[in-house]
Formats: sequence, structure tokens, C-alpha cells
Amino acid sequence: MKTEHPWFAIWTRSRHEVAVRDQLEGLGLESFLPTVTKWSHWKDRKKRIDWPLFPGYCFARFDPKIRLPVMKTTGVVSIVSVEGAPAPIPTYEIESVRRLVESHCAHDPCPLVSEGTLVEVTHGPLKGVIGRLVKKLQKARLVLSVDLIVQAVSVEVDAGDVRPY
Repeated sequence: MKTEHPWFAIWTRSRHEVAVRDQLEGLGLESFLPTVTKWSHWKDRKKRIDWPLFPGYCFARFDPKIRLPVMKTTGVVSIVSVEGAPAPIPTYEIESVRRLVESHCAHDPCPLVSEGTLVEVTHGPLKGVIGRLVKKLQKARLVLSVDLIVQAVSVEVDAGDVRPY
């Protein structure tokens, strides 16, 4: 039986997120770099560019006992750790962000809001996604977080499509 390793946050040098992801995948590791498309403007043109949703971070699954290849990857600053040990990220946090990015629902990076109720989306393209409810009128703002790196992304959902987690 194959044991799935936990997800970890990899802190990268500025603008090295894509290179780190590509190198980690080259090592055979499952990695994830959520992106958001933005317009970049120059004097003579503008172009759509995919920017990291959480600048300075990439995510990867690996055995924390064998972390040297990750640390030796060009562009890696460190593995986000607590008390000297790599801190695992709950799978639901990574999978919720992955589902949001794949859904093409409009979303924006936002500061992590600690108050609010943890909820699960019950209907629609984000069904099963878990996040914090920020406001509830006819529409609800849902904040999906990666608590370990204190980063989050928000998305608007129908208030009737969420229930307490």
C-alpha cells in the first residue's frame, strides 16, 4: 500500500516559484503552484501573465525525513517549519485551493482573516471546498487559507451553498 506523504510549503527566492516547482517535479515530487492571471503593462504592449497566488511559496509532497534534495533545489530558501521540523499542511487546504484555481471562479489573494466560521461549500463548482465565511448577505465571501504560511485567497459564493464544517 502506497503511503501519501504530507504537503509542505517551500519558501522560495523572489520570482523563483516556477523554477522551484519545475525542479521539484524533475525530482519526481508532486508539487503545486497555484497561479492567478493578471495583465502586465509595458510602454508598448500589455500581456496576460500567470502570477503565483501566494508569492514566494510553492507546495510539494515529500517524506520529511528525506528533505535534502528539496533544500538543495536552486531557488529554495527553506521548508516552512515549526520548532525546526517541516510543518505539514492539511491536505484539505491544498485541495481546496487547487479546486478553486481549476474552477475558474473569480478569486483574489487576501489577508488571512482569523475570525469567522469554518464552512464547507455544498453545491456548485466548489462543492467540498472548506474555508472561512467572511460575510453573508445574498452572496458570501469565502476565504480559503494555507494557515502555515499565513496566506489566503477569497472567492464569492452563494450564501445558501455553504454549511458549517
